[in-house]
Amino acid sequence: MVGGGVAHGPQPRDYYYALPKKVRKKALKGVLSIKLKDGEIIIVEDFSFDAPKTKNAVEVLKNLGLENEKVLIVYNEKDDNFIKSFRNLPKVKLIPVEGLNTYDILNADKVLILKSAAEKINERLG
Repeated sequence: MVGGGVAHGPQPRDYYYALPKKVRKKALKGVLSIKLKDGEIIIVEDFSFDAPKTKNAVEVLKNLGLENEKVLIVYNEKDDNFIKSFRNLPKVKLIPVEGLNTYDILNADKVLILKSAAEKINERLG
């Protein structure tokens, strides 16, 4: 080959910054309190479906007046019928309590939290 190589060429670099746990916890508390003050958090009793039907999930959202909103649903216990019913809806994101984060809350118009998940969030944030 004619021309040679590039001396000290560009190297891939990881720019990841690990945010401290206390800062992440404080951000989560802050965004939850803002959403709660704005009336964008809805806490409902735990419920489940007999079969994985998206039609049932749409009906639940319609009853709550959330059919045209970007909704984040926070659940505590894994229920396959519940998850399968909601996961196919385009404006709905399901997330377990352990995976709750500031970005997803900010990205959603409304946050639907099941009661057992709300208790777990309360424990987690103290």
